[in-house]
Order: sequence, then structure tokens, then C-alpha cells
Amino acid sequence: MPKDVALPEETKSSAGTGGGEIIERKGSQETVTEWELIPEVLAMKLGCLNLVLLLISGHCLNYCWSENGQQQQVALAVLEQSEENLGKRKEEATVEDDLDPEDMEVFYPTHDWQIVKPGQAIPAGLHVRLNLETGTNEAKIPDGETGKTGLKYWKQGNRHGMVNVDSKSFTAEELKRALKLMKIESNTPTEEDRQEKLRETFRPIKELMEDFEAMNVVMETDMEIINKLVSKFNSSNVTLEDKVAALYDLEYYVHQVDNAQHLMSIGGLQLVIKALNATEPRIQEHAAFVLGSALSGNPKVQIEAIEAGALQKLLILLATDQPVVMKKKALFALSSLLRHFPFAQQQFLKLGGLQVLGQLFQAKGMESLRIRIMTLLYDMVMEKKLIQETEDNSVQHQEKCRQYDEVNLLSPMLEQDWCTLVPKLLTSTEHDTREKVLRTMNLMIASCRSEYQAIQGLSSLLDMLRLEYEELAAEEQKEDETDGYFLGLLNSAKDIIKKLE
Repeated sequence: MPKDVALPEETKSSAGTGGGEIIERKGSQETVTEWELIPEVLAMKLGCLNLVLLLISGHCLNYCWSENGQQQQVALAVLEQSEENLGKRKEEATVEDDLDPEDMEVFYPTHDWQIVKPGQAIPAGLHVRLNLETGTNEAKIPDGETGKTGLKYWKQGNRHGMVNVDSKSFTAEELKRALKLMKIESNTPTEEDRQEKLRETFRPIKELMEDFEAMNVVMETDMEIINKLVSKFNSSNVTLEDKVAALYDLEYYVHQVDNAQHLMSIGGLQLVIKALNATEPRIQEHAAFVLGSALSGNPKVQIEAIEAGALQKLLILLATDQPVVMKKKALFALSSLLRHFPFAQQQFLKLGGLQVLGQLFQAKGMESLRIRIMTLLYDMVMEKKLIQETEDNSVQHQEKCRQYDEVNLLSPMLEQDWCTLVPKLLTSTEHDTREKVLRTMNLMIASCRSEYQAIQGLSSLLDMLRLEYEELAAEEQKEDETDGYFLGLLNSAKDIIKKLE
């Protein structure tokens, strides 16, 4: 029988009866014999045996692992790779979600089927299908087409570089602009659409005429209206107010060249010229106004008027005692008759027209007409100068030069003291008046130099104008006006001062 048994620390032995050891447990009054401890000892031994078996099993398992090490490494590598791929896939999914939606790959269509990626934009007009085997969308250029039509909004240059085809991606803003232009192009109306819109907006003239006839409204042309106005003015059964109203309306229509020539063809121009001798000043005034409008820039009417004696009648109105408003209209008609008409200018000088204008220029109460008179004389002198300086060997130009050679306006102006009359207008405070006076003085200075020098106070006046326009021209240059209005006036004043030194 075993005498010594290893017990836990919480137990201790003592002598007992019956020749055996008595085991006493701490904190307990219970005592046991060694035979009663046999089961516990066996359990402890079995635990040690199990530990040994566990160590042996671990050794065997380690041996198996060593034998199949390569396969196990491969398996583990695959497992690690799968986990890494899964992580990458998750990361890519996150990256794809975080990608800027404005960066997309450009789809370049061809005649072969190509896969369209999810969210990828494609040009309009392509053939698109769903591949049931792969489950992907595919697109290509339709058979029989070059693809230029569908791609014109994607090519650089056709839309001012809307999409840079050299790049592999484009922004959503570029895509929006391209699609917007595609929409606009698709909605661009054709010629038929425009014609249809015009037909919906406007009615045919035939229908309008029918409607006006039904309303007792008659559509009349300008020439028909002119005929009625001439008949009304020439009628003896109308009042003075009706005749004045007829002339007033007639002046509106004869601004046009064709209407003025029509007035001449029906004898209306002769009636207007005769009205210049009417006893009623209002008739004379409006007749001169109509005549001036009809003569302006209309050579055929100018010839007819000079042959009908309009020049003599106008000079009479300017030379006699008439209201200012009357003479203003007569001067307007005279200017329209003389401009670009050398024969009329020659007759004007023969009839003493320059003397008439000189007297009108100096008359009291006619200050408002002075600048008009000076401008007319300047224009006639410049016409001749420009024609003579133009190099043209045509027969028409040579004939025109011959006619202007017979017009000698500058010499009579010098004889009639125009050299002293023109500078008097420099005292005006209006820049427009000063401009016309300075250019007229520059035109006449070769012949009027001594007269200009003899005018008292002219030099100081020119110096004052020079100083004034130097300041105004400096302000213009500050505003980057290299060829300003006041700079021109300054140069004109300087030229006269230099030539008078």
C-alpha cells in the first residue's frame, strides 16, 4: 500500500487509527484514509498521460505540416491574395464612388461593336445594343455612315475646341456644352420652317388688299399719293390751309430720288417753282422747302429746276426783305441746287449770287444764316479743288474738270472783302462754328494773308484759341484719343498762326 502520497497544499497528514495515515483537510473536521485517496491519484495520473498524448499529437501535426509545406504555403498565399484583392476591390469601389464625375473616358465609336462602360456618354446617332451573353451595352457607327455627323460635336475645331480629342478624358461641363449645342443644332429651323413661320406671322398682300377694300380702305403707293397732293395744291377750290398742308406732306415724300423725279414728270416741280412767286409768305416758305428736298442729291431734278428758272427766284427771295424763316428755307433750296452742279454755280456767279450772299451775311438779324452761307461757299471751293486734284483719265472726269474750270469763285470772294468777313465768326463760342471758320481761313490764306494780318486783334484771338485747344487736346490724349476733335482744331489754329508769321 502506498504510504506517501503528494497532496495539495491545503491538506496535511496525521496519525490515525487502524495502522493507516489519516488525512485532515484544512478548514474541515473531515478525515480520510489513504484508500479513499486512490481515485484522486488516478485522476492526476490520467491528466499527465493526456498531456503527453497532446504533445505527441502536436509533434505529428507539425510533421504533417512540414511534409505538405509547399501546398500549405500556396493555399495560404491564395487566401492572403484573396483578402488583399477583396480589400483592393473595396478600395476601388470607394475610389470609384469618390471619382470626380467630371472626369470620364471619351468613347470613340467605330464600325465595330465596342463596350460602353457604365456612366460613359456616347455621341448621338450611334447603333446601341445590349449583349445578352455578357450583359454589357455595346455601340458602333451605323452601317453605311461615316460617323462624321455623330462626332461633329466631339471633334476639336468644329465647335471651337468644345472637347479636346487629344485627351483621354473630358469634364462634365464640356459634355454639357457639347450636348447643348447638339440640342440647339437639332432644333435649328430649316428654310421651310422659316417660311412657314413667316406665313403664320404675316398675311399675303392680296388678302390685306381684299380686307382693306372691304373696310373701304385703299392702299396707295407713294406716287399715287404725290399725284393727289399735287392735284390738291393746284386746285382752286381749296383753302390756303389745304395748300400749305399739301406742300407740307409733299416735302416728306420728295426726299426719295424716285419720288422727286416722279414729281418732275407729272409737272409738280414746275408748280412748286412757280409758288416761289406767290403772294402768301407761307406758300413761298413751304414751296422753297419742298424744292430744296427734291433737289438734294438729284441731278435730273437739278437740271430741270435750273431750266425752269428756280435760281433767279431763289436769289430774289434772299435779296428782298423777307422773314428769317423764309430766307432760311430759300438758302436751303439754293444750297441743294448749287452743290455738285458746276453749271448752276457758274450761273450763280453770273446772276450776282455772291453779292446777294455777301449782303445777307452782313444784314442785321441774319446772324443765324452766316455760318450757313460760309459753309456753302467753302463747299463750292473745295469741290473744285478736290476734282482738280483727283487723277482720273476718264472722259466723264475730264468733262467735269472742264466745267469746274469755268467756275472762278475764289477771286470774286477776295474782291468782295470775304477775307475780312470770315474771321469775324471766330468770336463764336461754339466749337463747330470755329471749326468751319478755321478751315475756311486756311483755304483762303494764300490769297488773304495780308488781309488777315491787317485785322486788329486776330493774332491774339488765334493765340487764345491755341491755348484753349491745347488744354482740351491734352485731356483727349489722357483718354487715349490720338486723333481727337480738339486736336484737329488745335492743328488748324497752329497752321494759320504759322502762316501769318
